Amino acid sequence: MAETISSFWGPVTSTTDCCERNYAYSSYIAEFYNTISNIPTILLALIGLINAHRQRFEKRFSVLHVSIMALAIGSMLYHATLQRVQQQSDETPMMWEILLYIYILYSPDWHYPRTMPIFLFLYAAAFAIVHSVVRFGIGFKVHYVIICLLCIPRMYKYYIYTEDVSAKHLAQLYVATLLLGSLCWLCDHIFCKEISSWPINPQGHALWHVFMGFNSYFANTFLMFCRAQQRGSSPKVVRLMGVLPCVKIEKPKASKRK
Repeated sequence: MAETISSFWGPVTSTTDCCERNYAYSSYIAEFYNTISNIPTILLALIGLINAHRQRFEKRFSVLHVSIMALAIGSMLYHATLQRVQQQSDETPMMWEILLYIYILYSPDWHYPRTMPIFLFLYAAAFAIVHSVVRFGIGFKVHYVIICLLCIPRMYKYYIYTEDVSAKHLAQLYVATLLLGSLCWLCDHIFCKEISSWPINPQGHALWHVFMGFNSYFANTFLMFCRAQQRGSSPKVVRLMGVLPCVKIEKPKASKRK
């Protein structure tokens, strides 16, 4: 949206400008709420990373949590500047993150375990190179949604084969936050003109960031629970400080799988 304070970063060069007044509070932050709303994602990913390390989960989960933190930091840079280069620092980690989910979801039953990480790495690298040159626009969103849809069958399979009620609740929270976040994103995008005339902007895109931060945390915790069961452990969902769910391994790993 239109600026109210002079811009430190210069004219907007990103392909997307959300429904938040630019530079309303500082000449250094283009979209204030869309920038700071990434902080919960970073904190939740950090909690997940610490828990994955303490419970000695595979490195794939540590990498996943770090990638989510990188995505949130990239998103902060993008919304703070609204520059094309910083937009890539938001969109490229989004692709890396979803490809990591593909690996975590499908690798346990993949017949050629070495081929999957190589292919996904080359795919991610190729995307980053092409994306640095080409402006995808709507093409990026379509591409990203298609890969997200590939995760749904596997997530559903994990859900129906999980008997633990607390773990199922994690999956349900994952779906709920995804739906709520998507609703906020759509309303902010479709009804921007109407929202701009309201006395108070509900900051739908910022709410999308918050919901998706929790969405990623619930998804990661659920997948960690499922993976611990696959490896012969006895995982349990406990509450950190009585509130935030996390996975605790009650027994040492009985066997190792790929």
